[in-house]
Amino acid sequence: MRFLKCILILFTFAFTKLSFAQNIELFQQFNGRYDYTAIGNTLNPFENNLDDSFCFPLESSSASLNLSTDATVVTAYLYWAGSGSGDSNVSLNGTSIDADNIYTVDYIEPVTGALTYFSCYANITDFIISEGNINYELSDLDITDALTSNTRYCTNRTNFAGWSIYIIYEDDTLPLNQLNLYQGLEIINRNNQEKTITIDNLNVIDNEGAKIGFLAWEGDNSLNFGESLSINNNVLSNPPLNLSDNAFNGTNSFTNSTTFYNCDLDVYNIQDNISIGDTSAVIKMTTGGFDEGGTFRADLIIINNIVTVLNSQLPDATIALNNYTVNCGDRSLTIDYTVLNINSTDVLPTNTPIAFYAEGQLIGQTVTQNEIPINASENRTITLLLPNSISDTFLLTLVIDDDGSGNGIVIEINENNNIDDELITLLVVPPIQDLPNEIACNEGFSSATFNLVMLLQTSLEIDTEPIFYESLEDLEANANEIINPEAYSNSNAPQIIYVKIDNPPCYDAYKFELTIENCPPYVPQGFSPNEDGTNDWFNIQGLYDVFEDHELKIFNRYGTLIFEGDNDHKWYGLINRGLNNHGHLVPVGTYFYILNPNDTNYQSIMGWVYVNY
Repeated sequence: MRFLKCILILFTFAFTKLSFAQNIELFQQFNGRYDYTAIGNTLNPFENNLDDSFCFPLESSSASLNLSTDATVVTAYLYWAGSGSGDSNVSLNGTSIDADNIYTVDYIEPVTGALTYFSCYANITDFIISEGNINYELSDLDITDALTSNTRYCTNRTNFAGWSIYIIYEDDTLPLNQLNLYQGLEIINRNNQEKTITIDNLNVIDNEGAKIGFLAWEGDNSLNFGESLSINNNVLSNPPLNLSDNAFNGTNSFTNSTTFYNCDLDVYNIQDNISIGDTSAVIKMTTGGFDEGGTFRADLIIINNIVTVLNSQLPDATIALNNYTVNCGDRSLTIDYTVLNINSTDVLPTNTPIAFYAEGQLIGQTVTQNEIPINASENRTITLLLPNSISDTFLLTLVIDDDGSGNGIVIEINENNNIDDELITLLVVPPIQDLPNEIACNEGFSSATFNLVMLLQTSLEIDTEPIFYESLEDLEANANEIINPEAYSNSNAPQIIYVKIDNPPCYDAYKFELTIENCPPYVPQGFSPNEDGTNDWFNIQGLYDVFEDHELKIFNRYGTLIFEGDNDHKWYGLINRGLNNHGHLVPVGTYFYILNPNDTNYQSIMGWVYVNY
């Protein structure tokens, strides 16, 4: 596709020069009491556009670092660049340095083809901290093969090499700044005459000390046609070193050097070009203009990085999910999270809204409880209930500074880092399985005694101890387990029993029904109401409190009704019917009974009983 694109552009612009590159974009941001400085040097002995006596660069060059004792190095980057497709290894004070990345850009001439240029960078923070304020010499930047294999670098006078070290440092005496480091590798020339960068999410509190700097390659002092650096449409200058129409002129404004041939390491004070209260800033770099003869001309400028330091005070809210708890069969979710205000220049206010989403559906909201200072955080816990419409596996999203409708109320340094998410799977309990029901004889008041453990063992082979419950709610809550399942008396008839058997990470659940039935009563053939404490009454087993509506009638041998009883009146051999002897014991003898259970499953029972003393 790139080859096709080149053909189409060449066809359209048959006599133009074109370039391809890595866009200059935000590489790193520092918020706090930060500033930067830079050192470096060219490897060109002269400006290539004025002196064609050289083609190859110097073998080495050096520069000194003199950082204040109050400054603490936070980050340091080494940049090196030159003609060709790149040399990814150089030496700094004799130490081999490998590139973390390499950028390339093509400057294409329709007739003669492309000339490629490169820039490398490496993080050398530890090296700078170790070495400190000394003289740094860069060597072994080798572009010989590129210059030898393609002589157009030298004939076009775009043969160059150079290097720089950027040091970002912290100093407690500095104001709260936002330092932005943009980098890449882009060309501006007669066809691409400008590069614009917009800085959003600012809150400029004070413009004192505001600055902008850049590192660019291949600039020529003698080709000053429309070269400018501007911020908020204000063209910057730093006379006599950097005039407003010659921004890329081989200078180093950190050392006031005008012999930084074909390299530019410049910094501008912009406190008069940015205002208190500004919420954004626009940076623009340009090249190209008409010469005295009316011919449009432009220098070839290769932009490597841009740095801004602005006194902007804003919070930067982020959120992190620390931990979450899911319970078996439970659609509630307890999460531990942290709201942070790291890399910020102002406190995060109380009541900053937080929204929680499951698969994009809002399921909970809260707010921060306290002001969160710079580089501080707040830990919180919340329990969320998941709607049934959410699947068992879902994406949980936490959003800080979200009022539940996707809108924030706090202006932040970075509005694109407010989210944390996690794929979560609920612990689903398998459906409750039915086991065979059990029937037992009524022992009274619709109750019986069951050995639940034995009943379960007849249906399942189990390796772990079962736990029995009288309700599903108790099972799910792990509450009110049946204490003595080997001798359980039901409290309802019928009674459903729920069983939990451990099966990590959750459990299996079962249920069965206990049913009570009235079994046939057992009628004894005699009793002795002599008050000796044994067999003193007509104890029909399985009758009382079982057949609660029963009727019992006792007759003597002449067929005379002498006693009538029910569930509340047992026969102790006393007469309560007839004309005489009420309350007296019956004589020894045989008596006859009619038992009416008043149960649809049973007919009346008739028989005899012998009374003795």
